[in-house]
Amino acid sequence: MHLEIDADRLMAELDTLATFSEVEPPAVTRVVFSDTDLRARRYVKSLCSEAGLSIREDAVGNTFARWPGTQEALPAAATGSHIDAIPHAGRFDGTVGVLGGLEAIRALQRSGFRPRRSIELIVFTAEEPTRFGIGCLGSRMMSGSLEDTADQNLRDNEGRTLREFRNAAGFTASLFGVRLRQGHYSAFIELHIEQGPLLEREGLSIGLVSSIAAPASLRIWIDGEGGHAGAMLMPDRHDAFLAAAELALALETAVKATGVIDTVGTTGVCEVFPGAINSVPSRVRIEMDVRDVDVTRRNGVIAAVARASQEISHRRGVSIRTEMLNSDPPAQCAPELLDALSAACRKHSIGSQQMVSRAYHDSLFMARIAPVAMVFIPCRNGVSHRPDEFASKEAIAQGTLVLAEALAAVAV
Repeated sequence: MHLEIDADRLMAELDTLATFSEVEPPAVTRVVFSDTDLRARRYVKSLCSEAGLSIREDAVGNTFARWPGTQEALPAAATGSHIDAIPHAGRFDGTVGVLGGLEAIRALQRSGFRPRRSIELIVFTAEEPTRFGIGCLGSRMMSGSLEDTADQNLRDNEGRTLREFRNAAGFTASLFGVRLRQGHYSAFIELHIEQGPLLEREGLSIGLVSSIAAPASLRIWIDGEGGHAGAMLMPDRHDAFLAAAELALALETAVKATGVIDTVGTTGVCEVFPGAINSVPSRVRIEMDVRDVDVTRRNGVIAAVARASQEISHRRGVSIRTEMLNSDPPAQCAPELLDALSAACRKHSIGSQQMVSRAYHDSLFMARIAPVAMVFIPCRNGVSHRPDEFASKEAIAQGTLVLAEALAAVAV
C-alpha cells in the first residue's frame, strides 16, 4: 500500500472552510447552530459525499460519514474532530482533524486499500463552549456523559435552550438515540494541532498523546457589603472583590504547591457588582478551571481552594458559595493505538514523541466508549484560539499521513 496525501487540495479545503465565518479574515467565528455553522456543515458534507461516504446525523447534530468495510457488522474505526470556532479564533483548531481525517480516507481509497472494518469520520457538535457554556457537547452526549435533560437545562446567554437551537437547525429527533454503546467503535484517533509550543521547540513533527488532562470547573459567588467608595471606611469594609482576588491567588498557590507541571489552574471569569469605580463591590462571581492528568492531584487543589474559602470568608466577613460545574475524569490513550501510530512514524521516518494533552478534546469523552489516541502536529509559536493560529502545509500533510497509516492498521 502506497499512501500519498494531496496536501494542496487539503489546504485549499481548509482555506475554503475558513471563509464560513461571522467576522473578517484571518479571524474565524463559527458558533454552533448559527447560520454560518450550518453552511460550513453543508460544505463538509458535500466533500464527504464526493468521496463516496454515506452520511447520517444524530439528534444533536453530530455528523457521521462512513466508508463501508468488507465486514460492516464489525465495530468501525473512527476519526474526526470539530468545525465550530470560538469568536475571533483561527482556522486550524478542530478543522485539521475533520478535513485531515477526510483526506486520510481519500488517500486510503486512492491507494487501493479496502478496509475490513468500516472507517467513519465524525464531525462533533459544539466542541467549543461558546453557545452553552459547556465544551464537547456532542461527544459528551455520545458517551452518555450528559443526560437527556440537557435539552432544556443548557441555555445560551439569552435563555434559549439547546432544544430550541437544534430543532431550528433541523435536528428534531429525541436525544435518547444520541448515546452510543460501549464498543460501538473499535478505535478512535483524533488529529489536532498541538495548541502549545513543545513540538516546535523540540523540532519534532508529531506528538503522540499518551494522556488527556481533564478540567474541573468551579463557579464561586462571594457576597460582601457594598457602599460609597469615599464614605465607607477601610476597617468597616467587607469587600467582595478583594476576597475574590485572594481566592484566585489561593488557587495559584495550591497549583504551584503540587510541584508538577501537569497541574494548572485558571481564574478566567470575574464579574463585579455593581461595577462602579466609586462603589465598594458587594458581590462577585468568579469561575475557575483546574486541570491535571492525575485526578487525585487535581481534586487536592480543589480541596485547598475550599479550605481557603472558609478562611477568607471568616477573616473578611463575606459569604462564599461554590458550585461545581463539571468534574471530568482524565483519559489514558490506548497502548495499541499508540503502537500503531509509532509504527506509522517509523515507516515514514517522521520524528515523534509521546506527550500529554493539557487541553481537552472530544477524545476525552470518546475514551468512555472506545480506545482512543491523538496525533498532534506543531503550530507556530504554540498559538491557538487566535487569528494568527498557523500550521504549515507540510505539518498537516505529515499528520494526515500518520493518521491514514494508523487507520489502515486498525481497520483490518
